[in-house]
Amino acid sequence: MTTLMEGKKVTAQSKQSLPPYVLVTPARNEEAFIEKTIESVAHQTYLPLKWVIVNDGSTDSMVSKIEPFLAKYNWIELVNLPVRKERNFAAKVHAFNAGQEKVKDLNYEIIGNLDSDVFLDPDHFEFLLAKFGEDPRLGVAGTVFREEGGYNSETDSLEGQLHVSGQCQLFRRQCFADIGGYFANKAGGIDWIAVTTARMKGWKTRSYREKSFFHYRHLGTAERSVFAAAFSYGEKDYYLGGHPLWELFRVSYRMFKPPYIVEGLALGLGYGWAAVRRLNRPISKELMTFHRREQMRKLKVIAKSVLTFKPVDKFTLLSE
Repeated sequence: MTTLMEGKKVTAQSKQSLPPYVLVTPARNEEAFIEKTIESVAHQTYLPLKWVIVNDGSTDSMVSKIEPFLAKYNWIELVNLPVRKERNFAAKVHAFNAGQEKVKDLNYEIIGNLDSDVFLDPDHFEFLLAKFGEDPRLGVAGTVFREEGGYNSETDSLEGQLHVSGQCQLFRRQCFADIGGYFANKAGGIDWIAVTTARMKGWKTRSYREKSFFHYRHLGTAERSVFAAAFSYGEKDYYLGGHPLWELFRVSYRMFKPPYIVEGLALGLGYGWAAVRRLNRPISKELMTFHRREQMRKLKVIAKSVLTFKPVDKFTLLSE
């Protein structure tokens, strides 16, 4: 039996060589997008053993959007958590852990953290799982993503190919155990901490630009404005140990990207305000040193390209 996938045939035999995987989706008040996400997962050429959607105290009609799919697909499970009075980024970790608990006895090799506001091509997971099969040292994998308004993480982000965006992260089970899972930092950065820690511990982390997914909501703007999101990212850059020189470059860079000065200014103000208050840095000195070393390597590549008048491929600023 074969299925047609973007001009090539995928055989049942080839799928047997792919590592089994599970998905966990922490979700709150995603009635606008959750159906689209479920449809895109349901149409994957290689399905997960189990997909646990964790309703983290939603107050909208999200659950009613999910329920029809539960009767249709027995590999989807819904977990309902009570409404939380306190809202912070650690809530996502608690919700993820609740979902992970539901799959702990399954024989999977890969675990994915999937946001509830994305749309995936039918072969998205098949593509990524093949990468895990090819390289036993690959610990975290994902792809670039696009958003409305033309944003493309491949060309518009300085994170590059070694970072895996938090909207869709796949972890090798052993790698996820080695890093101790997600760190429940209330201020955020949980996805970045996980990927960077994996790399620091010797695992390969990689985003691939051969594939992409669509993110319906502008990155970081859930329940807040673009300015507020940028300010928050500036604070995050500080407490995650970002080097001041790198932050100065990043602020300057954002001032020349839509929405131009407003977002760049907000980013710089966030970093500066965090520095003035000396916000607690939740990461270890070892991780901060590792992070800053990578940032300085990026700056050297950028400086060299400017001096030699050569264009910069932001996606490949850092290599393995």
